[in-house]
Amino acid sequence: MKPSVPVFFDPAIPRKSKFVNKLVSLGKFPLPSVIEISESGTCNRVCSFCPRSDPSYPDEKKFISKKLIEKITNELQQLEYSGLILFSGFVEPLLDKSIYSHIKTISEGLPKCRIELVTNGDVLNPARLKRLFKSGLSTLLISVYDGPDEAIAFQKMCSEAELMPEQYVIRHRYLPKENNFGITLNNRSGMMNNAAFAIPSVLEPLNEPCYYPHYTFFIDYLGDVLICPHDWGKKRIAGNLLNESFIDIWMGKVFSSAREHLGKGNRIMSPCTLCDVKGTLMGEVHKVAWDEC
Repeated sequence: MKPSVPVFFDPAIPRKSKFVNKLVSLGKFPLPSVIEISESGTCNRVCSFCPRSDPSYPDEKKFISKKLIEKITNELQQLEYSGLILFSGFVEPLLDKSIYSHIKTISEGLPKCRIELVTNGDVLNPARLKRLFKSGLSTLLISVYDGPDEAIAFQKMCSEAELMPEQYVIRHRYLPKENNFGITLNNRSGMMNNAAFAIPSVLEPLNEPCYYPHYTFFIDYLGDVLICPHDWGKKRIAGNLLNESFIDIWMGKVFSSAREHLGKGNRIMSPCTLCDVKGTLMGEVHKVAWDEC
Protein backbone atom coordinates (compact mmCIF):
# COMPACT_ATOMS: atom_id res chain seq x y z
CA MET A 1 0.00 0.00 0.00
CA LYS A 2 1.07 3.57 -0.65
CA PRO A 3 2.05 5.59 2.46
CA SER A 4 -0.39 8.28 3.44
CA VAL A 5 1.52 11.47 2.65
CA PRO A 6 -0.49 14.68 2.13
CA VAL A 7 -0.31 15.91 -1.45
CA PHE A 8 1.26 19.30 -2.15
CA PHE A 9 1.34 20.34 -5.80
CA ASP A 10 4.54 22.25 -6.45
CA PRO A 11 3.79 25.39 -8.49
CA ALA A 12 7.12 24.85 -10.26
CA ILE A 13 5.70 21.76 -12.01
CA PRO A 14 3.60 23.61 -14.63
CA ARG A 15 6.58 25.81 -15.44
CA LYS A 16 8.91 22.84 -15.94
CA SER A 17 6.23 21.05 -17.97
CA LYS A 18 6.48 23.72 -20.65
CA PHE A 19 10.09 22.72 -21.30
CA VAL A 20 9.58 18.98 -20.80
CA ASN A 21 6.72 18.88 -23.30
CA LYS A 22 8.91 20.37 -26.00
CA LEU A 23 9.73 17.17 -27.84
CA VAL A 24 13.39 16.89 -28.90
CA SER A 25 14.06 14.12 -31.41
CA LEU A 26 16.75 12.31 -33.35
CA GLY A 27 14.83 11.25 -36.42
CA LYS A 28 11.82 9.37 -35.08
CA PHE A 29 13.47 8.67 -31.71
CA PRO A 30 12.83 11.11 -28.83
CA LEU A 31 15.84 12.54 -27.06
CA PRO A 32 15.57 13.53 -23.39
CA SER A 33 14.03 16.96 -23.01
CA VAL A 34 15.83 17.34 -19.66
CA ILE A 35 19.47 16.47 -19.04
CA GLU A 36 20.09 16.85 -15.32
CA ILE A 37 23.63 17.15 -13.99
CA SER A 38 24.30 16.34 -10.32
CA GLU A 39 27.83 17.71 -10.48
CA SER A 40 29.23 16.85 -7.07
CA GLY A 41 28.78 14.51 -4.13
CA THR A 42 28.11 17.15 -1.51
CA CYS A 43 25.64 19.66 -0.11
CA ASN A 44 26.01 22.23 2.66
CA ARG A 45 22.56 21.52 4.10
CA VAL A 46 20.88 18.51 5.69
CA CYS A 47 17.14 19.08 5.22
CA SER A 48 14.74 16.87 7.17
CA PHE A 49 12.82 15.93 4.01
CA CYS A 50 15.99 14.91 2.13
CA PRO A 51 17.83 11.55 2.15
CA ARG A 52 20.90 13.46 3.36
CA SER A 53 19.27 13.67 6.79
CA ASP A 54 19.84 9.91 7.09
CA PRO A 55 23.15 9.68 9.03
CA SER A 56 24.34 6.92 6.72
CA TYR A 57 23.90 8.90 3.51
CA PRO A 58 27.34 9.59 1.97
CA ASP A 59 28.74 13.08 1.56
CA GLU A 60 31.58 13.19 -0.96
CA LYS A 61 33.36 16.48 -1.51
CA LYS A 62 34.20 15.61 -5.08
CA PHE A 63 33.18 17.41 -8.24
CA ILE A 64 32.52 16.68 -11.89
CA SER A 65 35.50 17.00 -14.21
CA LYS A 66 35.97 19.49 -17.00
CA LYS A 67 36.65 16.51 -19.25
CA LEU A 68 33.20 15.05 -18.61
CA ILE A 69 31.43 18.38 -19.16
CA GLU A 70 33.28 18.82 -22.45
CA LYS A 71 32.49 15.25 -23.51
CA ILE A 72 28.75 15.51 -22.97
CA THR A 73 28.71 18.96 -24.61
CA ASN A 74 30.53 17.70 -27.70
CA GLU A 75 28.28 14.65 -28.05
CA LEU A 76 25.11 16.71 -27.68
CA GLN A 77 26.49 19.23 -30.17
CA GLN A 78 26.72 16.46 -32.78
CA LEU A 79 23.03 15.76 -32.16
CA GLU A 80 22.12 19.47 -32.42
CA TYR A 81 20.53 19.13 -29.00
CA SER A 82 18.11 21.90 -28.00
CA GLY A 83 16.56 20.78 -24.71
CA LEU A 84 17.04 21.81 -21.08
CA ILE A 85 20.34 21.34 -19.23
CA LEU A 86 19.65 21.44 -15.48
CA PHE A 87 22.31 21.69 -12.77
CA SER A 88 20.54 20.21 -9.75
CA GLY A 89 20.34 16.63 -8.51
CA PHE A 90 21.45 15.48 -5.06
CA VAL A 91 23.75 18.45 -4.38
CA GLU A 92 24.27 22.19 -4.05
CA PRO A 93 25.77 23.23 -7.41
CA LEU A 94 27.21 26.54 -6.22
CA LEU A 95 29.69 24.72 -3.97
CA ASP A 96 31.58 23.86 -7.16
CA LYS A 97 34.03 26.68 -7.95
CA SER A 98 34.09 25.49 -11.57
CA ILE A 99 30.34 25.86 -12.06
CA TYR A 100 30.77 29.09 -14.04
CA SER A 101 33.17 27.52 -16.53
CA HIS A 102 30.89 24.47 -16.86
CA ILE A 103 27.94 26.72 -17.69
CA LYS A 104 30.05 28.66 -20.18
CA THR A 105 31.24 25.48 -21.90
CA ILE A 106 27.68 24.25 -22.35
CA SER A 107 26.31 27.65 -23.32
CA GLU A 108 28.92 28.18 -26.03
CA GLY A 109 28.72 24.60 -27.32
CA LEU A 110 24.93 24.25 -27.21
CA PRO A 111 23.49 27.70 -27.99
CA LYS A 112 19.99 26.32 -28.60
CA CYS A 113 19.74 24.90 -25.07
CA ARG A 114 18.28 26.40 -21.93
CA ILE A 115 20.60 26.16 -18.93
CA GLU A 116 19.07 26.26 -15.47
CA LEU A 117 20.46 25.81 -11.98
CA VAL A 118 18.77 25.00 -8.66
CA THR A 119 20.40 26.43 -5.52
CA ASN A 120 19.60 26.91 -1.85
CA GLY A 121 21.21 30.33 -2.22
CA ASP A 122 23.41 30.03 0.87
CA VAL A 123 26.58 31.08 -0.94
CA LEU A 124 24.84 33.38 -3.40
CA ASN A 125 25.78 37.06 -3.47
CA PRO A 126 25.38 39.84 -6.07
CA ALA A 127 28.77 39.19 -7.70
CA ARG A 128 28.15 35.45 -8.05
CA LEU A 129 24.63 36.08 -9.27
CA LYS A 130 25.86 38.32 -12.08
CA ARG A 131 28.68 35.92 -12.93
CA LEU A 132 26.22 33.03 -13.40
CA PHE A 133 24.29 34.92 -16.05
CA LYS A 134 27.42 36.29 -17.68
CA SER A 135 28.54 32.64 -18.03
CA GLY A 136 25.37 31.79 -19.96
CA LEU A 137 22.76 30.73 -17.40
CA SER A 138 19.15 31.05 -18.58
CA THR A 139 17.27 30.78 -15.28
CA LEU A 140 18.21 30.46 -11.60
CA LEU A 141 15.83 28.62 -9.28
CA ILE A 142 16.37 29.59 -5.64
CA SER A 143 14.94 27.22 -3.02
CA VAL A 144 14.36 29.25 0.15
CA TYR A 145 14.45 27.19 3.36
CA ASP A 146 14.73 29.70 6.20
CA GLY A 147 11.55 31.74 5.94
CA PRO A 148 9.82 34.62 4.15
CA ASP A 149 12.42 37.21 5.14
CA GLU A 150 15.05 35.26 3.23
CA ALA A 151 12.72 35.05 0.23
CA ILE A 152 12.35 38.84 0.30
CA ALA A 153 16.12 39.25 0.47
CA PHE A 154 16.65 37.06 -2.60
CA GLN A 155 13.92 38.90 -4.45
CA LYS A 156 15.70 42.17 -3.70
CA MET A 157 19.07 40.76 -4.83
CA CYS A 158 17.63 39.62 -8.15
CA SER A 159 15.83 42.92 -8.69
CA GLU A 160 18.96 44.96 -7.96
CA ALA A 161 20.85 42.80 -10.45
CA GLU A 162 18.21 43.87 -13.00
CA LEU A 163 17.22 40.30 -13.82
CA MET A 164 14.13 39.78 -15.94
CA PRO A 165 11.24 37.87 -14.30
CA GLU A 166 11.91 34.83 -16.47
CA GLN A 167 15.53 34.67 -15.28
CA TYR A 168 14.80 33.62 -11.70
CA VAL A 169 12.28 31.66 -9.66
CA ILE A 170 12.06 31.89 -5.87
CA ARG A 171 10.72 28.65 -4.43
CA HIS A 172 9.22 28.76 -0.95
CA ARG A 173 10.53 25.63 0.77
CA TYR A 174 10.10 26.83 4.38
CA LEU A 175 6.46 25.90 4.88
CA PRO A 176 5.56 23.69 7.88
CA LYS A 177 5.51 19.92 7.55
CA GLU A 178 1.70 20.07 7.48
CA ASN A 179 2.16 21.74 4.09
CA ASN A 180 4.87 19.30 3.00
CA PHE A 181 7.56 22.00 3.45
CA GLY A 182 6.39 23.55 0.17
CA ILE A 183 7.51 20.67 -2.04
CA THR A 184 5.86 17.65 -3.63
CA LEU A 185 7.19 15.03 -1.23
CA ASN A 186 8.05 11.47 -2.18
CA ASN A 187 10.13 8.69 -0.68
CA ARG A 188 13.06 9.15 -3.09
CA SER A 189 12.85 5.57 -4.33
CA GLY A 190 12.93 4.10 -0.85
CA MET A 191 15.72 6.32 0.53
CA MET A 192 13.63 8.19 3.10
CA ASN A 193 13.08 5.39 5.62
CA ASN A 194 15.71 6.75 8.01
CA ALA A 195 15.49 10.45 7.15
CA ALA A 196 14.59 13.00 9.82
CA PHE A 197 11.18 13.31 8.17
CA ALA A 198 10.74 9.65 7.35
CA ILE A 199 8.63 8.51 4.42
CA PRO A 200 8.45 4.71 4.21
CA SER A 201 8.98 2.61 1.13
CA VAL A 202 5.83 1.23 -0.42
CA LEU A 203 4.96 -2.26 0.76
CA GLU A 204 4.01 -3.38 -2.72
CA PRO A 205 5.03 -1.87 -6.08
CA LEU A 206 2.58 0.71 -7.34
CA ASN A 207 0.55 -0.23 -10.37
CA GLU A 208 1.07 3.18 -11.97
CA PRO A 209 3.02 4.28 -15.05
CA CYS A 210 6.10 6.48 -14.76
CA TYR A 211 7.47 8.55 -17.62
CA TYR A 212 10.80 9.70 -16.16
CA PRO A 213 13.00 7.43 -18.34
CA HIS A 214 11.09 8.60 -21.40
CA TYR A 215 12.25 12.21 -21.06
CA THR A 216 15.03 12.52 -18.44
CA PHE A 217 18.76 11.75 -18.59
CA PHE A 218 20.44 12.11 -15.18
CA ILE A 219 24.25 12.31 -14.85
CA ASP A 220 26.19 12.40 -11.61
CA TYR A 221 29.70 13.70 -10.96
CA LEU A 222 31.26 10.28 -11.55
CA GLY A 223 29.66 10.00 -14.98
CA ASP A 224 27.07 7.46 -13.83
CA VAL A 225 23.73 7.79 -15.60
CA LEU A 226 20.50 7.01 -13.74
CA ILE A 227 17.08 6.34 -15.25
CA CYS A 228 15.46 8.68 -12.75
CA PRO A 229 16.41 11.74 -10.65
CA HIS A 230 14.65 10.21 -7.64
CA ASP A 231 17.07 7.26 -7.44
CA TRP A 232 19.09 8.74 -4.58
CA GLY A 233 20.52 5.31 -3.78
CA LYS A 234 21.87 4.83 -7.33
CA LYS A 235 20.23 1.43 -7.49
CA ARG A 236 19.91 1.38 -11.30
CA ILE A 237 22.81 2.71 -13.34
CA ALA A 238 22.22 2.76 -17.09
CA GLY A 239 25.86 3.37 -17.99
CA ASN A 240 28.81 5.66 -17.44
CA LEU A 241 29.52 8.61 -19.72
CA LEU A 242 33.26 8.41 -19.17
CA ASN A 243 33.30 5.03 -20.91
CA GLU A 244 30.21 5.10 -23.14
CA SER A 245 28.52 7.56 -25.45
CA PHE A 246 25.42 9.53 -24.60
CA ILE A 247 23.39 8.00 -27.42
CA ASP A 248 24.46 4.43 -26.64
CA ILE A 249 23.29 4.81 -23.04
CA TRP A 250 20.03 6.56 -23.99
CA MET A 251 19.18 3.89 -26.56
CA GLY A 252 20.64 1.03 -24.51
CA LYS A 253 19.09 -1.94 -22.75
CA VAL A 254 18.60 -0.37 -19.32
CA PHE A 255 16.69 2.67 -20.54
CA SER A 256 14.76 0.62 -23.11
CA SER A 257 13.66 -1.88 -20.48
CA ALA A 258 12.69 0.88 -18.07
CA ARG A 259 10.55 2.62 -20.69
CA GLU A 260 8.85 -0.63 -21.65
CA HIS A 261 7.97 -1.65 -18.11
CA LEU A 262 7.28 1.71 -16.51
CA GLY A 263 5.24 2.91 -19.46
CA LYS A 264 2.85 0.04 -18.74
CA GLY A 265 2.80 0.63 -14.99
CA ASN A 266 5.02 -2.36 -14.21
CA ARG A 267 7.30 -1.15 -11.41
CA ILE A 268 9.08 -4.47 -11.19
CA MET A 269 12.71 -3.27 -11.16
CA SER A 270 14.83 -1.82 -8.38
CA PRO A 271 14.42 0.84 -7.07
CA CYS A 272 10.99 1.34 -8.65
CA THR A 273 9.51 -1.42 -6.49
CA LEU A 274 9.97 0.84 -3.44
CA CYS A 275 9.04 4.15 -5.04
CA ASP A 276 5.91 6.27 -4.52
CA VAL A 277 6.65 8.96 -7.13
CA LYS A 278 3.76 10.18 -9.25
CA GLY A 279 5.58 9.69 -12.53
CA THR A 280 2.93 10.90 -14.94
CA LEU A 281 2.89 14.61 -14.06
CA MET A 282 5.15 15.26 -17.07
CA GLY A 283 6.41 13.41 -20.11
CA GLU A 284 3.30 11.89 -21.66
CA VAL A 285 4.21 13.36 -25.04
CA HIS A 286 7.51 11.45 -24.88
CA LYS A 287 5.82 8.23 -23.82
CA VAL A 288 3.49 8.46 -26.82
CA ALA A 289 6.42 9.21 -29.12
CA TRP A 290 8.37 6.19 -27.85
CA ASP A 291 5.31 3.96 -28.33
CA GLU A 292 5.17 5.06 -31.96
CA CYS A 293 8.82 4.20 -32.67
